[in-house]
Amino acid sequence: MVRRVDDADDVEPWRRRTRRARRSRKQMPLWQELPLLLIVAFCLAVLIRTFLLQAFFIPSGSMEDTLLIGDRVLVNKVVYDIRDPVRGEVVVFRGTAAWAPEVRDEPDPGFVAKLGRTIGDLVGVSRPGEKDFIKRVVGLPGDRVKCCDDQGRVTVNGAPLDEPYVLENSPLDVPPNRQECRSRRFDEVVVPQGQIFVMGDHRLVSQDARCQGPVPIENVIGRAFVIVWPFGHWASLPVPDTFDQLPKPVAASATDETSGESPKNGANTGEIAIAMPILGSLLFTARSRRSPGTRHRRLHP
Repeated sequence: MVRRVDDADDVEPWRRRTRRARRSRKQMPLWQELPLLLIVAFCLAVLIRTFLLQAFFIPSGSMEDTLLIGDRVLVNKVVYDIRDPVRGEVVVFRGTAAWAPEVRDEPDPGFVAKLGRTIGDLVGVSRPGEKDFIKRVVGLPGDRVKCCDDQGRVTVNGAPLDEPYVLENSPLDVPPNRQECRSRRFDEVVVPQGQIFVMGDHRLVSQDARCQGPVPIENVIGRAFVIVWPFGHWASLPVPDTFDQLPKPVAASATDETSGESPKNGANTGEIAIAMPILGSLLFTARSRRSPGTRHRRLHP
């Protein structure tokens, strides 16, 4: 049987009990609430770094002027679980045994610096390891890549690339050498199945697939799609128009040709939305790592 509370004498005691119950639930003090919020934010950042996005520090000049030394880019780690890389995309990958390190570990930086780097790695603000590289995809499985045509351009399946993003090209008069990428010229390379041919935008100093060989797709960590630090360099990393003029990859499937899905946009709304939770930790870590005496090391030629 349901009892209706109509009488004022019955309502008032109920209100008093409710007020007492609310007073008994004391609000958590700030000094307890703040650490709890920080722990939740930290755990969220670790989950995002592990499964979705990761920020990488640019330590060398091999991708100038697209990416400058000290820039930080966000890398989409799940995009290549859905599809394969596309020509013109900027990717972060682990080099094979043939790839010489671009970044070498510094002398012991001390406990505080080590702790900062460890926390940065956990939340996704990583300084690249010795075998982590960032380059632009030029050739896909089955493609024939070589340099040069009569205008000194790289060709893919016979079609030339006009590359306005290249800062300084390698000289044409230096003979090709498979041990180092000093020459612009290199013999035709048929990209093996399951691999990609990558090159840096600063060809004069970039050590890339010209002399170190193609990279297995399974070694690709993800696609760099936006520059997030410093804020003055904020920009997306879209696929340049020149790659639209190339023949379709030899290994392209019928699904790729008919899907109509274009990965050309460098940073779509969904990627930016997912990226926002990591930017707070990125800003804090970026500031904490900088000091007046710090110098960024350029790429070893």
